[in-house]
Amino acid sequence: MSFSFDTKNELCRLQVQKLCCARAEAYGILLYCNTFNSLEVRIITENPNFAARLPRLFSRAFNIRFDRQPDPEEVRVAVEQSKEKDSGSPGKMIFQITEREKLDHIINLLGYDPRQNLVLHINFALLEEECCRAAFLRGVFFAGGSITDPLKRYHLELTTSHLQASRELEVLLRESGYPPKGLFRNGSFITYFKQSDQIEDFLTLIGAPVAAMNVMSAKLEKDLRNSVNRRLNCDSANLDKAVSAAQEQLEAIRKLQRTEKLEALPDKLQQTAQLRLQYPELTLSELAEEFNPPVTKSCLNHRLRKLMALANEIPTETNEEEE
Repeated sequence: MSFSFDTKNELCRLQVQKLCCARAEAYGILLYCNTFNSLEVRIITENPNFAARLPRLFSRAFNIRFDRQPDPEEVRVAVEQSKEKDSGSPGKMIFQITEREKLDHIINLLGYDPRQNLVLHINFALLEEECCRAAFLRGVFFAGGSITDPLKRYHLELTTSHLQASRELEVLLRESGYPPKGLFRNGSFITYFKQSDQIEDFLTLIGAPVAAMNVMSAKLEKDLRNSVNRRLNCDSANLDKAVSAAQEQLEAIRKLQRTEKLEALPDKLQQTAQLRLQYPELTLSELAEEFNPPVTKSCLNHRLRKLMALANEIPTETNEEEE
């Protein structure tokens, strides 16, 4: 099952209780479902849990029954099957209202005039309470929402065919503290989020805290993975630098040996050269521990720089003659 499917299943576990919130949720579904006009309501879903919720929701919100809906027993069986891992989709389930009296009743309760052409916009008078706004957004997500698996990328979108409703939804989301982005694609108006924190907050608001936590966990996992990769890359780069520096030190010491300059140096520099030749693979910190008594990394670095500086003072001609 997809992340969207699991998220909607979590939302379906919320009880249909307060009349105002039930009506707000149904309102969001109608504005973002397949068809809502003065002639028909048509809601199509493949989620059996959402299919089981719809009749209860519309009965509570509008006190009506769908004119057409799947057999309740078939929905119940589909719900049970959906609990099994890797279970297949039950297929499309259609909920429809075409009776004029029911349609006029819904349209009137939502604050529209059944006698006029139905231009869908958001009636903010129905969403004055915070709980109703959350319920409305939940309905919008039920009917027109989708969310990408956060382990892949962060993307939540809400899709409708109604321009005015889409614009007013963006206003509602901005007022709620979730500024979205919008685009037009394939005849649909899409409101979307691409920031993980905004998606987490939106999911929490509409009643899906588990899905929100999964987004947060995915972000932490990806951040940890990226941090490890950066550390490995950094360690690899530092190792390359250390190997390159050690190689330069070895070449300088061998140059001093070839020109018989090494034996004339102070004992501390001779000891440093001998240990570097003996342990070419050690880092400065590790090599400093080989001295008896151990020296500091800063002290060792100073001695090696001194050896390299002395080697650089030897003319190239002298080096070639010795070879």
